[in-house]
This record gives sequence, structure tokens and C-alpha cells, in this order.
Amino acid sequence: MKIEGNFSNQAIDAFIKIAAISILVFWCFSILRPFILLVVWGGIIATALYPIVTWASNRFSIGKGKASGLLSFIGVILLLIPLIAISTGLYTSGSELVAGYQDGTIAIPKPDASIKEWPVIGEKAYAFVYQAYSNIESVFVNYGEEVKVVVGKVASFAGSLGGGFIQFIISTIIAGAFMANADKCERAFILIAKRLTGAHGESLTVLSKNTVRSVVQGVIGVAFIQSVMAGIGMFFADIPALGFWMLLVMLVAIIQLPPILALLPLIIYVFSVDTTTTAVLFLIWSILVSGSDAILKPILLSRGSNIPMLVILMGALGGMAMSGIVGLFVGAVVLSVTYQLLIAWLESEASEEKVELKKGE
Repeated sequence: MKIEGNFSNQAIDAFIKIAAISILVFWCFSILRPFILLVVWGGIIATALYPIVTWASNRFSIGKGKASGLLSFIGVILLLIPLIAISTGLYTSGSELVAGYQDGTIAIPKPDASIKEWPVIGEKAYAFVYQAYSNIESVFVNYGEEVKVVVGKVASFAGSLGGGFIQFIISTIIAGAFMANADKCERAFILIAKRLTGAHGESLTVLSKNTVRSVVQGVIGVAFIQSVMAGIGMFFADIPALGFWMLLVMLVAIIQLPPILALLPLIIYVFSVDTTTTAVLFLIWSILVSGSDAILKPILLSRGSNIPMLVILMGALGGMAMSGIVGLFVGAVVLSVTYQLLIAWLESEASEEKVELKKGE
């Protein structure tokens, strides 16, 4: 009876402890949940950019804390510029559109007859644009509901884009704090990994760090470069909404699809409204942009990180569906790291089994 009583007391104590810890963990998670994605993305940025901090610290003889703060400040400025430009452009364009509609001064250019030659939608597109050119008010009367839907979606996308930039800015500030305390953060991750996996903790931490840098440089970095290259071609081709198309090219490249898919509508547009020479040059440039990853990825992709395209694709799409634009980046990295850790765990189990079999022989 005494043994049963001790067991009951121990079981009750264990249950109370587990319940208390579970409540505390759930409570902390509920408090921190709005910031988890930003902190994770900040950690990813810090892991990817820390080699630059080390280089700057050695090159200019400054502390790593100052180098981290400077790099974070530069990142915030680079993110604020497009955010301010987008906000100002939307406000100015919206104000001009409303004022022009009220004054009756909105002028739609006459469509080119070549629009009719567009496949599938050519005739309808020409008829719609011509109606807008001849009588803009009739468009709002006949297509009022459709216009409202389109305007609503554009406003929603603009709001999501602006929110994404704000999240990037916050994550960049968090990344600066992580980089300034990189040694302490790495030591904490190693201790946690050792607690969870034993002797493999340090090696798995190094593997995670290398995978993050590999994905950021080889996937997101290449997508960013391709987006900038595409933007240069769009600028010289005088394509409107430059920032939107550059973002679309980057998103398509991140999910490991050819950027030519995002550039195809622009190629058709340039062939329709510009000279043949300009259109052919833009087509050639678009092909070069789309094929540039064959050269960029071997240069930027870290060694020893062969992550299947399907893993990156699922991570990017799943992350975007879960958390928007920031989730697109975080999802690709997190799923890639998880995949690499799973493979490492399976290989370690297989190697341990081989060792045991050899001992048995």
C-alpha cells in the first residue's frame, strides 16, 4: 500500500508539473505568436548576413556590434525607400484619378489596332480599351461591379505589400540585434540542440546555419538579382508599374519557376506598343534574365546543400498561403532546414545501424 501511495503521489506531482509547464508554454506562445514570424525571419537574415558583419569588422577595425547596427540601418533605409515611393505613388495616382474623373479630364490613349492580334483576348481587350478611350463614363456604368472588384483587389494587394515592407523593416531591426549578439545566440542554439539530440547538437546547428545561408544566397539572392536585371530591361523598355513587375519576377523565381513566365505578358505588351527592335531586344534580355540562374546558382549556392526544388516550392507557396509575402521567404528557408535535418537524422541512424551490425559480426 505504501508503494502504491508513493506512486500515486509521484503521478499527481508529475501531472501538476506538466500541466503548469504546459499552461506557461501556451501562455508565452499566445503572447509571442504575433512576433514569431518576424523573429524567425530576423534570425534568417542575421544568419545569412553575419559573414558580412565579420568582414566589415575585420576590414574597418570596428566592433561587431557597430558593424551589425550599421548593416541593419542600411537595410532599413533600403526598405524605406520603396515603401515611401509606393505610398506616395499610390496617393498621388489615386488623387489624380479622382480629380480627373470629377473634372472629366481623364484621357485614355487610343488603343493600337495590333491589340486585336493578341491570342484569345485580343478582340475583347481592344473593344474594352476603345470604349474607355471614346467614353470613359460608359465603362464605369457598364462595368461598375467589375471595376469595384478590381479596385478592391488592387487596394488589398497594395495594403499587403505595404504591410510586408513594414514586417521586413521590423525583422531587419531584429536581425541587427541578433547579429550584435551572434556568439551568445549560437551558443544558446547549440545548448538547446544538445539538450534535444545529445552529441549531435553542435553538428546539427552548423548544418542548419549552412542551409539557411545556402537557401538565402542560392534561392532568394538569385531571385533578387534576376528581379533587378528584369527591372533594368523594363526601365529601358518604358514599361509601367515597374516595381510591381519586379516583385512578381522575384516571387516567381523564389518558387523555382522560370522568370520568363512573369515576363511573358510584358513581352507581348512591348511587341504590341513599341518598335520591333525594342521588342526583340527586350525579348532577348528576358531570356537572358530567365537563364541567368544557371550561372548565378553555382556561384551563390553554398556547398553541400542539395535541396530538391519541390521542397523549396512547397515551402514558398505554403509560407505565402500562411503568412503572406514574408511567409514566402520564411517558408522556403524553414522547410529546407527541416528537410536537411531530417536527412541528417536518417543518415545518422543508418550509420549507427551499420556500426552495430559490424560489431555483431
